[in-house]
Amino acid sequence: MTRLTVTGEDRRVAWLATAAVGLSLVDAAIPTPLPGIKPGLANIVTLVVLLRYGWGTAVWVSILRVLAGSLLLGHFLAPGFFLSLTGTTLSLLTLGAARHLPQRWFGPVSLSIFAAFAHIGGQLLLARVWLIPHDGVFLLAPLFAAAALVFGTINGLIAAKLLAEPTEEPSCPKPSALP
Repeated sequence: MTRLTVTGEDRRVAWLATAAVGLSLVDAAIPTPLPGIKPGLANIVTLVVLLRYGWGTAVWVSILRVLAGSLLLGHFLAPGFFLSLTGTTLSLLTLGAARHLPQRWFGPVSLSIFAAFAHIGGQLLLARVWLIPHDGVFLLAPLFAAAALVFGTINGLIAAKLLAEPTEEPSCPKPSALP
């Protein structure tokens, strides 16, 4: 029998990923006027995780969110999964670079806006290269950029509010000892 040791960090990542997946499911239930325009509520969790626990933990939470969310929504390995994964990857890379900017001028709101633009930019590029091999897809860029600015700002403000509150570790139920 192989025993895996579960650390407090593992439990934290699992709980935060669960919160992000839940917000992704809420996001998927919100009707949108155009495919691809969504509030990106799970990005609030990613921002809070990045600024509280670091980039590595934010990567784990985001990748688990994309995988679990796509499985729950029935998108796994469908175009929507790859669009989400591409947007998330570029968003994480952008956040990884932007976290080194002076915190005095670049806080949760600006990081959220950077991430939102990277996310939609990655999705548009993948759509152009793979799904719609025509430059006409870029005619949607102003609409998507406006949505990224609005939702990035709102999500950043929510993340800033959450970050202003004192940290409280989630109480994770410990598995009972099995005989």
